[in-house]
Amino acid sequence: MEELEADQAAADCEEGFVDVVSAFVADAQASVLVQPGDRALDDPAHLDYVSLSAHKMYAPFGTGALIGRRDTFEQGAPEYSGGGTIEIVTVDSVEWSGAPDRDEAGSPNVVGAVAMAAAIQALTQIGMSTIADHEAELTAYALERLATIDRIELYGETDPKLAARRLGVIPFNLKGMSHFLVATILGTEWGIGVRNGCFCAHPYLLHLLGLSGQETDRVRSEILDNDRRDMPGMIRVSFGMYNTAEEVDVLVQALSNIARGKVYGRYVQDIRSGEYRAVDWTPALGRYFKL
Repeated sequence: MEELEADQAAADCEEGFVDVVSAFVADAQASVLVQPGDRALDDPAHLDYVSLSAHKMYAPFGTGALIGRRDTFEQGAPEYSGGGTIEIVTVDSVEWSGAPDRDEAGSPNVVGAVAMAAAIQALTQIGMSTIADHEAELTAYALERLATIDRIELYGETDPKLAARRLGVIPFNLKGMSHFLVATILGTEWGIGVRNGCFCAHPYLLHLLGLSGQETDRVRSEILDNDRRDMPGMIRVSFGMYNTAEEVDVLVQALSNIARGKVYGRYVQDIRSGEYRAVDWTPALGRYFKL
């Protein structure tokens, strides 16, 4: 997605729609696995800054990276001060270290950095194009199968033939059902982990959902009164390199059952959070694992 946006930015510059583009920033959390960036600085569509998280590449220990132009990081004071960021401090002055040390205060997450490097090596060995092809195949298959479910609303590009142009992230809703409830049933009764809500993009989601200004004001007022029962949102399923077509079939079966009202538990909603929980049914977890 970020690469396509960069292409459009470059095209706008060439056609004269944009006079000045000072910097292009890409949040590559979701695309780092399938859309690695390798543009030169003299390419109009190059990325000035890229942020990524190691856990999106299956690495543990909570690290990530912010990649950017050295000349920017060498200017001004660092965001955080601490051990390793300075050359010398006196009573009335401080001399900051050069990049990248000046922006890496405190004890570094060495284990996290090693884990991220190992994950990158493993992914490179598998092949980013191989991973991207697998994700595109799963996405195409999922779009075909999901479209057969009654009451489902799919957002974004829904043509399976164009799956290679999008990420393996499919947002959807079931008409007439709360996204909170659908996500809870998927997790509780089927062991399917999804995200639901506005995905840190509230204005965009409200636009996609077609909320009017009056409806938005009503929701805002309710949320400020600690009532999130009608908070708008979507459900989002995301694919990894380990997912299979058989798992897509399970997702489709689960959503088909939910759409028909075939659920095992009775669910109640918490007013403050909007989330649901089953009150008279729990999965037989002992059948699957023991602590």
